[in-house]
Amino acid sequence: MTPVVRALVTAASASYTANCALGLAVATHRLDTSRARWVHHAVYVATVTLSLAAAAALLRTRDRALLTLLPAALPLAAIPHVSARTRGHVVLALTAAPAYAATLRSVRA
Repeated sequence: MTPVVRALVTAASASYTANCALGLAVATHRLDTSRARWVHHAVYVATVTLSLAAAAALLRTRDRALLTLLPAALPLAAIPHVSARTRGHVVLALTAAPAYAATLRSVRA
């Protein structure tokens, strides 16, 4: 496992976690982003970009951890099509968590 691959997987996982934390804070009214809705969108774009970079690095190095990251692709692709004001948005977002956790565990081992 190269340090670059490890760093990309860590960054993608951290970005995903930050996006979920931001979404939770907004949903529970602990944070008001009504004047800066773009922040959540920017973190989502960062998460997708970092996840793609991590997947490409895993593919390039032929690391089997790619197989644990791939399941995150479906919820990441679908989430923009589900209203953020619904429970479905939350559930869909959380379905990517096991993929990030397993991939992070794989590269840290």
